[in-house]
Amino acid sequence: MLTPSVCLMDVEVPRIASSALPGQFVIVRARPEGERIPLTVCNYDRSRGTVTLVTQIVGASSRMICALEEGECFTDVVGPLGRPSDFVELPDGEIRGRRYLFVAGGLGTAPVYPQAKYLHERGAHVDIVVGAKTAGLLILREEMAAVCDHLYFCTDDGSEGYHGLVTGQVKLLLDEGHVYDQAVAIGPMIMMKFVALALKDSGIPLVVSLNTIMIDGTGMCGGCRITVGGRVRFACVEGPEFDGYAVDFDEALRRQTLYRPQEIEADHKCKLRMGL
Repeated sequence: MLTPSVCLMDVEVPRIASSALPGQFVIVRARPEGERIPLTVCNYDRSRGTVTLVTQIVGASSRMICALEEGECFTDVVGPLGRPSDFVELPDGEIRGRRYLFVAGGLGTAPVYPQAKYLHERGAHVDIVVGAKTAGLLILREEMAAVCDHLYFCTDDGSEGYHGLVTGQVKLLLDEGHVYDQAVAIGPMIMMKFVALALKDSGIPLVVSLNTIMIDGTGMCGGCRITVGGRVRFACVEGPEFDGYAVDFDEALRRQTLYRPQEIEADHKCKLRMGL
């Protein structure tokens, strides 16, 4: 448990580990009666045949995932799914020396890690801004510090690092003259929206990840439809990463609340079954 509500687990899935790349995700079911949950791959170890997943308890299914004990199994794990980050197509020589800014909000720290690691190992300059409500919710501190040039923490309550939102720290970096070839924001939908607004006039290309709106993961259910640049796109098969300036975040935010009453009811029943 990284925090009281966030767990990290290494999952033995050799075939998935052998081909996973930064930006991709898996879909898991903790129990036969559980729903399909998309989780971005936090790390992969090809020699051990494992992928690392980080899950936050927000409802019934994530509660079941975090309740699994060492040695237990998921009902199923499917992946790797989605398109890898665009930079994996670049030759290492083109990555070397490029300057990347990553902005991670809360659990978004987990999917940022493999991307930053991949780029840092190939000679890119990587700065990372990580935000959380309070210092106790900042995760993967040592791991993130090892894969970047500069790591900046932001907390809503000022308990560590910059006192305020990640957008405030981003603006400080730009005002100080930092120059970047690419920005990547991963975290809550509302955070990515305001990072896009903060960077819009900077001229820095921005990529965001929309993995949180996926359901089926195969493009069949249509639950991850999102408007990007005026076109309907499917996050699971055409993403999960898109141009952050073209995403209709207001539409995405509205859709995230559609089934909130049902989610609350399901979590209440799950707690009763688990004796919580």
